Amino acid sequence: MRAIRAASAALLSAAAVVATVAPAALAGEDDHNVTSFGFSVSPETVAPGGSVTLKSDGCEVPSVTVTSGVFDTVTLNEGRSGNATVDIDAKAGAQYEITFDCKGERGTATLTISQGGTGGHPTGHESPPPGVHKGVKAGYGTTAASGADTDGLGVTEVVTGVLLIVGALGAAVVLTRRRATDGRA
Repeated sequence: MRAIRAASAALLSAAAVVATVAPAALAGEDDHNVTSFGFSVSPETVAPGGSVTLKSDGCEVPSVTVTSGVFDTVTLNEGRSGNATVDIDAKAGAQYEITFDCKGERGTATLTISQGGTGGHPTGHESPPPGVHKGVKAGYGTTAASGADTDGLGVTEVVTGVLLIVGALGAAVVLTRRRATDGRA
């Protein structure tokens, strides 16, 4: 019976940790780029003089303004995608910020300029420069896996660790109860 009480107390403690750590971890995440509308740049790596496709979805006004230091301003009308031609003199290996503006709400994405190219006609499959890691865009309004290394644990790591601990403690409670039941029989 003591083992069950101890396991229950440990399980409650783990739940308390989840309740306090998860919100703190979420607050520590880089959430300045979370928007109420979605946006994307494709491809994320392009040669100087190449073309990128810009998309936006979910903006309540009919247009989204897209700006960057590496191409002219583009206006996306009524959720339609648009294209932009990257400046021919864009520095190879550089990363440029692209800003999507929906009625004053801004989100950013990163465009990497590739080292090589096909004479200004990129295939969209160039390798990123050394030290730059391409990530996967998921969902709307975020720049998931932008390639920047982060310090410390992220929300995913903290929540996964806590859930593993809670699962192990739950298994301990079940096994302890089975043993207690088997001992009485």
